[in-house]
Amino acid sequence: MYSHEVEIRVRYGETDQMGYLYYGHYAQYYEVGRVETIRSLGLTYKELEEKHGIWLPVVSLDMRFVRPAYYDDLLTVRTTVRELPAEYVTFHVEIFNERKKLVNAGRVRLCFFNAQTKKVVPAPAHLLEKLSPYFTVNG
Repeated sequence: MYSHEVEIRVRYGETDQMGYLYYGHYAQYYEVGRVETIRSLGLTYKELEEKHGIWLPVVSLDMRFVRPAYYDDLLTVRTTVRELPAEYVTFHVEIFNERKKLVNAGRVRLCFFNAQTKKVVPAPAHLLEKLSPYFTVNG
C-alpha cells in the first residue's frame, strides 16, 4: 500500500453561499491528490503523457460527504493506492480538516490508455517499479 498527503487551503472562490466548500471542488482536490501522489514517486502525469503516450482518464468516481469544509480551512488530502495497478488504478482519498476530522472520503478509478492506439493497456513498467516496493506478497 502506498499513501501520500498534500495540504490544500480552501479559497474564498471555492465556497458556496453558506460558506462551505462547494461540493464540485472535491473532485479537483482528488485530482491534486492523485497528481501529487504520482509526483511523490518520482513521476509526473506530464511525463506519462508526453514521454510514454499514456493517458489516465477517470472511469469512475465515488465520494461521500461527512462534514463541511469552510473558507480558509487547511485540508489534508490523503491519497492511497491499496493494490498494485494492472489496466486500472484506484486511488482511495480521505480529506481531513485541521482537527484531523474526516470531511470527505471516496475513490477514483482510472485506466491506463494508450494515446496512439486509443486502447486500455497495462500499467507502465516504470510506474510498477516505483510502486512495487510498497506491496508485499505474504508467502
